[in-house]
Amino acid sequence: MISGSKNYNREELRQAFESVRKFSIELCEPLEIEDYVVQSMPDVSPARWHLSHVTWFFEVFVLAEALPGYKFYNEIYNYLFNSYYVQAGDRFYRPHRGLLTRPTVKEVIEYRNETDKRMLDFFNSASEELFNRFALFIDIGINHEQQHQELMLTDIKNVFSYNPLHPIYVKSEVADTSMPGKINFMEFPGGLFEIGHDGKGFFYDNEQPRHKKYVESFEIADRLITNGEYLEFLEDGGYSKPELWLSDGIATVDKEGWQSPLYWEKIDGEWWNFTLNGFRKVNSAEPVTHISLYEADAYARWLGARLPSEEEWEIAAGELKAEGNFVENCNWHPVPLNNSGRGLKQMFGDVWEWTRSSYSPYPGYKSAEGAIGEYNGKFMSSQMVLRGGSCATSVTHIRKYYRNFFYPHSRWQFMGIRLAKDIR
Repeated sequence: MISGSKNYNREELRQAFESVRKFSIELCEPLEIEDYVVQSMPDVSPARWHLSHVTWFFEVFVLAEALPGYKFYNEIYNYLFNSYYVQAGDRFYRPHRGLLTRPTVKEVIEYRNETDKRMLDFFNSASEELFNRFALFIDIGINHEQQHQELMLTDIKNVFSYNPLHPIYVKSEVADTSMPGKINFMEFPGGLFEIGHDGKGFFYDNEQPRHKKYVESFEIADRLITNGEYLEFLEDGGYSKPELWLSDGIATVDKEGWQSPLYWEKIDGEWWNFTLNGFRKVNSAEPVTHISLYEADAYARWLGARLPSEEEWEIAAGELKAEGNFVENCNWHPVPLNNSGRGLKQMFGDVWEWTRSSYSPYPGYKSAEGAIGEYNGKFMSSQMVLRGGSCATSVTHIRKYYRNFFYPHSRWQFMGIRLAKDIR
């Protein structure tokens, strides 16, 4: 289940709905028709599928539930565009999404437009009682679409990366190349802390219940690890030192042949990387990204440090505002730090920060009944928590309590490193 404690204003929610739906289409404007349909690996979905799935979500969880006798736009779409909601019906095999040439992109856009019209009709005509009953589910759909907007960007990047023509999503200027100052570690005293969402505003169910957690004193780095710093690990043979790696990590390195972050390539003695802005030389000042949990953990061990727990990260975030390099900045990539002041920096935006915490339920957590209860709880096994958002995340979507989660071998999202240390 996903939750929210606020009383919804109908007009504000309608504006948020229209804004998010519009932004999904704007993100696709740089694409050619051929780009919409390719699936480069099982974890990636075609852009066309994302556009359809988020639309299906509003049909299934709002319109079909709120309106008696609702007639679906196309019954087969319930099969094609369901993702993992077992209780909502059968699903098309995920790794084969890229094999579908129909419905066409044009038909998908028509599906979106008609569903938007039906949703706006609901906003305009629903009684107060009916609107209030489904306002939360509309908010869920809005936040759900924002998640898929981020996935659309990272998925199209993966698709483009296989093309020797090095397609450019959006061409932009290369960011500043001046290196940030040395890393400083900030100390936080241990104690008993309240962890989890405070119940104000929208939140996903995995961010609650709020609970007490005793945390030992710790130190956390004041900024992210850069490409240049990660290069030192790479050039020191970090990928060939099994003593630095978790067992599953070194096995993955051997199996996959990893020798660098995803999208890096060495040409004539220099490192290049593929970005949404094109193929260019690695900028040593940028935060390192497309790093697995295994690589982040090995790097931390190489420096005699470790990754923070998610509780440490949340404590350190404290009252910091969610400010940073988000999708609204239109950089489409992490950018170098331009703030040398004191305090924690880059806590939000740029890259999702791996923690050493497994994705598991907070004490007292219970999934909701029905298909909507499958949103988060069913994935609480074998995955790790990331915090803070990335350059592909919307600033209106992130908060310090947000718990993202991926398998430890995953690299195609904008994932990076912040270090922590014990205080002895």
